[in-house]
Amino acid sequence: MSQVLPEGLAVSILKALFQEVHVQSLMQIDRHSVYSIISNFMESREEELKGLGSDFTYGFIQAMDGEKDPRNLLLAFKLARDIVVKKFAMGPFVEEFFEVTSCYFPIDFSPPSSDPHGITQEELVLSLRAVLTATSQFAEFFLPLLIEKLDSDVQSAKLDSLQTLTSCCHSYGQKELMEYLPSLWSNIRREVFQTDSKKIESEALSALQALTSCLSRSVVEAGSEDILDSFLSTILQDCKHHLCEPDMKLVWPSTKLLQASASASHRAYHKVTYTVLPLLLEEYSKRTQSSQRRTILEMLHGFIKLQQKWLQDLEDENALAVQKESLCILVFSALTDCSVHLQLVGIKTLAALGMQQGLLSQNDVELAVSHLNRLILEEDDHQSCSAAIEASGSLSAIYPSAFITKMVPVLLKELQTDSMETEEKESLSQSKKLLNTQRSLRTLAVISTHLSILKETVPILLQHLREAHQGSSLDADNAIATCHSLHVIAEHCRESVESNWYFFETAVPCLFGLALQHAKQDSGSFSVFNEERVLSSMVPIISTTCAHLEPQLASQSVLHVVALFLNGDVSFLSENNIPHHFQPFKREDPEGHQSRLIVLLMAFICSLPRTFAVPEQEKLMSELVDLCCSCHHLFTYISAAKCFAGLINKFLAGEPLDTVLQSTLRRIEQGLAQNAGRVQIFTLLLWVTKALILRYHPLAEKLTNKLLELLADPELGPLASDGFFLLMTDSPDILSKATHANIRIMYRQRFFTENVPKLVQGFHLAQEDKKSNYLKALSHVLNSIPKQVLMTELPSLLSLLMEALHCPDQVVQLSTLRCLHPLLMDAPQVMSVHAETLVTKLLALTASPAMKIRIAALQCIHALTQLPNHVVIPYRARVIRALAKPLDDKKRLVRKEAVTARGEWFLLGAPGR
Repeated sequence: MSQVLPEGLAVSILKALFQEVHVQSLMQIDRHSVYSIISNFMESREEELKGLGSDFTYGFIQAMDGEKDPRNLLLAFKLARDIVVKKFAMGPFVEEFFEVTSCYFPIDFSPPSSDPHGITQEELVLSLRAVLTATSQFAEFFLPLLIEKLDSDVQSAKLDSLQTLTSCCHSYGQKELMEYLPSLWSNIRREVFQTDSKKIESEALSALQALTSCLSRSVVEAGSEDILDSFLSTILQDCKHHLCEPDMKLVWPSTKLLQASASASHRAYHKVTYTVLPLLLEEYSKRTQSSQRRTILEMLHGFIKLQQKWLQDLEDENALAVQKESLCILVFSALTDCSVHLQLVGIKTLAALGMQQGLLSQNDVELAVSHLNRLILEEDDHQSCSAAIEASGSLSAIYPSAFITKMVPVLLKELQTDSMETEEKESLSQSKKLLNTQRSLRTLAVISTHLSILKETVPILLQHLREAHQGSSLDADNAIATCHSLHVIAEHCRESVESNWYFFETAVPCLFGLALQHAKQDSGSFSVFNEERVLSSMVPIISTTCAHLEPQLASQSVLHVVALFLNGDVSFLSENNIPHHFQPFKREDPEGHQSRLIVLLMAFICSLPRTFAVPEQEKLMSELVDLCCSCHHLFTYISAAKCFAGLINKFLAGEPLDTVLQSTLRRIEQGLAQNAGRVQIFTLLLWVTKALILRYHPLAEKLTNKLLELLADPELGPLASDGFFLLMTDSPDILSKATHANIRIMYRQRFFTENVPKLVQGFHLAQEDKKSNYLKALSHVLNSIPKQVLMTELPSLLSLLMEALHCPDQVVQLSTLRCLHPLLMDAPQVMSVHAETLVTKLLALTASPAMKIRIAALQCIHALTQLPNHVVIPYRARVIRALAKPLDDKKRLVRKEAVTARGEWFLLGAPGR
C-alpha cells in the first residue's frame, strides 16, 4: 500500500501519528499496527523519512516508550536497530533513544506454557542486544549499565551482560572502552576467580578475548599510550604470580584469563608469552614433584597451541622461537619421567610444538621420533602408548622424511622378530611380543599420512600378511590386525587421488593373490586365508579404496576382476603360485575354499560408483543366483546374495533389469516351495528386497509381502522376523552411501507407512505361537524410524507395544523397551493410559537374565516419572520398594541406572519439582 502513496504523504501520516495518537494508550493489536506502519514506511520511503531529521527519531521514542507486550517489543526492537543501522538522525535524542530501549536490559521473560505465539526469551534478548550494540554512540551510557548488571546476583543477568559485552566489542572502539577497562577487567576477573558456573566462566573469558581483540585493532600513534599494552600489563600483574603456585586454587583461573587474552591477537600473544613462558620454564625447573610439573606443562601446552592460530596469517617470527631450546629440553624430560600423567602431557606438548612448522630443527624432530619409538614399543602403560601413536600420526604429515628414516625401520624390525630363531624368540615373552606386534601394526597405519610414507609402510604390511603362519588362531588374529591397519591406510588415502591409486595398485592385487593362493589346498592343510573372519577383514580394505578410484583405473580393474571370477584369468595378480584353475562358481569345491572368495568380488564390484558399467553383468548375476541357490556354505551363499543385491541396486532401470528380476523372482518362488535349500533362497529374497526398497523399485512391495507371509512359516518365520532388522538398518559393507548405493531419501518412513498396518493385521490373524514373529518384526521397524514419525501412529500401536512386553523373546523385549523410552519422555499424556501395565511389566523385567534388558527397563522406569503426578504417585511406594533389589545387582551399570531411577521416584511429588 505504501508503494502507491503520493510523495510526501508518508511523512504527513507519520507526523499526524506522532502528534495526534498516544500509542501506548491503544490496545496491543493497534500498537502493533502502528509499529507495522512505521516499518513499512522505513522500508519503502526511507529517504523521505530521513528528511524529518531527528523529529522522526523523537516520534518513535514517544511511540515506543512504555511498551510491555513481547509481540510488540520484537517489532519495536527491530525498528530501533534499523533506525541506528540505516543512520536516521538522532540529533540531541541519543540518550533518550538509548533509555527507551535499555530499560528492558537485561530481559527477564518466561513465556506461559500455553503461549500460542511461541515468543522466547532468547528472541527478545538477541533483538535488544542488536539495538544496544549497534552504535558506539551508546557506549558512554551503556557501559556503566553493563558494569552495574555484572554485579547482579541473578545468574541469567550476568550471563546476558557478559554476552552483550562481547557483542559490544565488535562495534565499540578503544576510545569508547578505555575509560571503563579497569572496571570491566575487575568484573571479569571476579567471575572467573569466584564463579561455580562453567557457563559464566566461559562467557567471561569470551568477553575478555573480545575486549583484547578490540584494543588490538587500534592503531598506536607515535608518542601516545599503547592501551593494549597497559591493559595486558594489568592482567599479567594480577595473574602471573598465581602461576607460581601450581598447587593452589587460582592457578587455572589465572591461566585461562591469560590464554583468553593471548588468543585475541598476534600482538597480545607476543606480549603475554614474552612474560609467561620464561616464568613457567623457571617454575618447572624448580619443582620436583611430578604433579606440579604436570600442571605447569599443561599451562605451557595451552600457550603453545595458541601460537598455531597466528602462524597461518602472519609472516612474523614464531613467538616460541626464543624459548625453543628450553621448551624442547623440558618436553623431552617429561617424556622420560616415571609419571604416566606427566608423560601424557609431555606427548601432547611435543605434538603441539611439532605442529609449529619451522620451529623444530631436524635434530629435534629425530630425537622426538626416537622418544615416540620408545613410548610405543617399550612403555607398559596403554595410555602413554596410545598418545604416542596419535602424536606420531599428527607429526608424520609434517615431517615424513624423519618418520621414514627413524620410525619405519624400528617398526619393521619389531615385526621381523616373528621370523627369529627359536632361542632368540624365547628371550622375549610371548605376550610382550604380541603386544608390540599389535602396536607396530597400528603405528604403521597411523603414520601413513603422506605418499612417501605410504610407499614404505604398505609393502611392509603386505609382506607381514604374506608371512602369516598356518593353523594358529594367533596367526589369524595377526592377519586380521594387519588387515585392519591396511583399512586405516585406505581411509587415509581417500583424500588424495595419487595416494589412493598407489594403494589400490599395490594392495588390492596382493590381497586377491593371497586369497587365491590358499584357496586350492588339500583338505589336510590349512591357511589363515581360508578363515572366513580373515576374508571378511579384507572386505573393507578393498571396498574403501575401490569406492574412490579414478574412472580410468576403475574401468581397467573391473574388467580384470570380472574375468578372474568368470573365466579364471589370474594374469593381473602379483602373487606367485596362484592356481590357474580358479573356478569359484563351480560345484567341484567340497570345502568351499574358492567359492568363499565371492566376498572379495562383492567388496570390489559393489563399491564402484553407479556410473560404471560392469562387463558381462547379466552372466555374472546369473552365476551368483545359481551359487546362492545351490551352495550349502553359509558364508558363501550370504556373500553371493549380497553381491547380487549390490548389483541389482545399481542396475539401470529398464527392460534388462525387469528381465533379471522376473527370472530371480521365479527362482525364489520355486525354491521356497521346495523342502530343501529354503534358507539359502530366503537369504537371496531378503537381500534383493533390501536392494529394491532402497531404490523405490515397484517390485519391492511384492517381495516385502512375501517376507510378511513367511512370518507365519514354521521354518523361516524366526528368520523372517530378524530379516526386518536387516531391511531397516545400514549395512557396513554393502548397500550404503559409502559404496555409492542407490538410496532414496526417507525410504524407512515409506516402508513404515506401507507395512506397519500389514504387520498389525498379521499379528491379530496369526496363530498364538507365531505372534512373536510379528512383534519382533514390528519392533525392528519401529526402532529404526524417527520418533516424530512414530508419534503420529502412536495411538494405534500402543496396545501392540504393551503386548510385546509380555513376549518371552529377549530381542523383542529389548527392542520394545528402546522404543518405549522416547515415547515416555515425549508423549506422557498418551502413555498414562497404560500406567498400570507399564509399572507391572517394567518392574518384572528388572529381574531379566539379560543385562541390557535390565538396564533398558530401569531407564523406562526412570522415564515413567515424566507422566503426570496424579498418574504415577499411587505407584510410588511400590516402585521404590521393588527397586531396592536391582541396587544390589552384580553389574555396575545396572546398579547405576537403579540408583538414578529410584532417586527420581523418591522425589515424586516433592515441592518445586
